Amino acid sequence: MATTIRHDPRLTWPADPIGWLLDTVTASNRRVALALVLISLVTFLPGFFQIPPVDRDEARFAQASKQMIESGDFVDIRFQDDVRYKKPIGIYWLQAAVVKTAESLGVPQARTRIWLYRIPSLIGAIGAVLLTYWVALAFVPRRYAFLAAVMLAGCFLLGVEARLAKTDAMLLLTILAVQGALARAYMARSGEPLGLAVAAIFWTALAGGVLLKGPLLLLFAGFTVAALVIYERSLRWLLPLRPVVGALWFLALVLPWFLAIMSRAGESFFTESVGRDLLAKVISPQESHGAPPGYYFALFWVTFWPAAALAALAAPAVWAERWERPNRFLLAWLVPAWIALELVITKLPHYVLPLYPAIAILIARGLWRGTLSETLWLKRLTLGWPVIAALVPLIGIGALMTMRHQLGLIAWPLAGAAMVFGFQAWRYYDDDGPEKSLLRATAAAILVQIAFLGVIAPSLRPLFPSATLARVMPADECDYRIVAAAGYGEPSLVFLIGTATRHTDGAGAADVLSEGPCRYALVEARHERAFAQRAEAIGLRYDLAGRVEGININGGRPLSIAIYRTGKQL
Repeated sequence: MATTIRHDPRLTWPADPIGWLLDTVTASNRRVALALVLISLVTFLPGFFQIPPVDRDEARFAQASKQMIESGDFVDIRFQDDVRYKKPIGIYWLQAAVVKTAESLGVPQARTRIWLYRIPSLIGAIGAVLLTYWVALAFVPRRYAFLAAVMLAGCFLLGVEARLAKTDAMLLLTILAVQGALARAYMARSGEPLGLAVAAIFWTALAGGVLLKGPLLLLFAGFTVAALVIYERSLRWLLPLRPVVGALWFLALVLPWFLAIMSRAGESFFTESVGRDLLAKVISPQESHGAPPGYYFALFWVTFWPAAALAALAAPAVWAERWERPNRFLLAWLVPAWIALELVITKLPHYVLPLYPAIAILIARGLWRGTLSETLWLKRLTLGWPVIAALVPLIGIGALMTMRHQLGLIAWPLAGAAMVFGFQAWRYYDDDGPEKSLLRATAAAILVQIAFLGVIAPSLRPLFPSATLARVMPADECDYRIVAAAGYGEPSLVFLIGTATRHTDGAGAADVLSEGPCRYALVEARHERAFAQRAEAIGLRYDLAGRVEGININGGRPLSIAIYRTGKQL
């Protein structure tokens, strides 16, 4: 007698697993939020704890925050003895709060653990992904708002900023909160109440952004508002944001610290932050970061990979529908600020990061409405999915082989999987459609970040000589040691070795050693002759405690740093 086997349909593997997964995740806002947090953590955490302090900006921010904790002064901003007034206080307060909390919880050597200073950036990046979803809900259904947030989560540029103890990831969070509130005010029907919560989000985020990076947030929001006001010839759509009460709340949040720093520093804070930092970047290249117009457009295809290819496919429909209200807001957010940033002389890749969510939402609208271009030459841009998925890990593995003579075998399966996902995203674009291809390409992007930033970058030790110096510095019984650095003075060295690190030349390093025990001199090869001559002239006895070879990440110059010491052993 034949036996009939019945299958439980609940145990059947779905015929379309990617579509089933997308449907399941986007069934509710709670599921979407959970999925976006998990995607962000998987993308951003690899390398977060392992990559040493990166020069120069990250190390400068972290060191200034560390000095606040050391001095107990949470108003003034200093890097060693120099004032650091290029940015307001916000990020330093956030970093100091994390480190103080870690100390109270018993985390050993919390003040020199760079990953603690990166936690605000991690929170900012995850929050930016969630807020992209929130902003997108004003323009597209839940499924496509999720896809817009996924585009930002997989974006390589945000992945880098999430791992750096700087202002930009947290600033992005505040900008998205502001733009999301503006979007809801603009998209609301005439006379429709907006709700106090949206207005509170707008003004609170505006204040937070100003405390993080001064007037920069006002430029992004200001361009958006100005473009829409000019088009509408009216300010009425802004009234639901309660401008009078909101402005008072904004001033109540930002004025206390600005008044405190003004009483401490006078006009020098605004001279440094607005005059020498913000306005100077408009007319001259700062720290050799000048570039011609078109720089951000050229870089976009890599920094917004993998979604950049779909941006090209969405562009024709976006232009054709530019006068529709949703596109009008998104283009007001994107176009004026992008043009302004291309015209500014000083250019850094992360300056345009606050514009990428607008592009992601425009792409999501194209996916929702089915208006992505079918033009063959534009569709060929999707070939970038497998190409970049292959190139980035291979470049990293090549660097690892050159610098460390290692194969980086752990990164190979990750790189291989990224290539497979990237190839499938391109190969099956016409068969499976852009949504599934985007998800496959995003999987490739996440694997690339894990391989490059999680495995390869932490292993490139020659790029982080300060971390090696801190690790090989000889242990001693000194309660307080003095370190002099000659020829190498990166901020990461001060952060890891100590705020009292002295920057000098070779002769000055010898003089520091002659002051007594518990003195160390870190002397770069170009200064060793002057060090030896001065040591001989003053009759200094010293020992060579070690030597570190490396590469200065700023400029790529090879380094050879000798560690000299004096103390009880002499």
